[in-house]
Amino acid sequence: MRRKVITRTTAETSINLDFAIDGSGQTDIKTGVGFFDHMLTAFTKHGLFDLKVECDGDIEVDQHHTVEDIGIVLGQAFNESIGTKEGINRYATVSTPMDEALATASIDISGRSFLVFNVEGLKDKVGDFDTELVEEFFHAFVSHSRVTLHINVAYGKNSHHIIEAVFKAFGRALNEASAINPKIKGIPSTKGLL
Repeated sequence: MRRKVITRTTAETSINLDFAIDGSGQTDIKTGVGFFDHMLTAFTKHGLFDLKVECDGDIEVDQHHTVEDIGIVLGQAFNESIGTKEGINRYATVSTPMDEALATASIDISGRSFLVFNVEGLKDKVGDFDTELVEEFFHAFVSHSRVTLHINVAYGKNSHHIIEAVFKAFGRALNEASAINPKIKGIPSTKGLL
């Protein structure tokens, strides 16, 4: 099973994370940030991963360190659990609707970190969650997972729906890109290395 457990402690957060690529959508998520828990649950369920996260963060300051640091640790866990990348699909593009919103996530498990984030029209907050942290989470994830990720929202009005469509599309695309394809022999790269 492609799985990684990581513990990371800084002056701002203490995180225990257990991530399995080849899961079934099982979650146990306690970040201290309710809306973010909901988004990580959507990512996990629709990506068919298994994810346990416990975070003690300085949310009395704000939610930034918690959200960013979980992105860092989840990215590290993905990068370390994907292994040699032999036989994976490598690429995936998935569009996912959430009511009036439509989000597309395109992923290349390339060994190169890059984020394109085209998400317009978000209100400043959903409940008490700072919506600017969505992009911070994805920056942290791609920097430590070493994947290229393009997120594009075609349209949407409700900020909750837009963000949820993004996380569901991300989960589904990451699942498809990391899946083992029996037709692919070796590492899917003309260089022979990812």
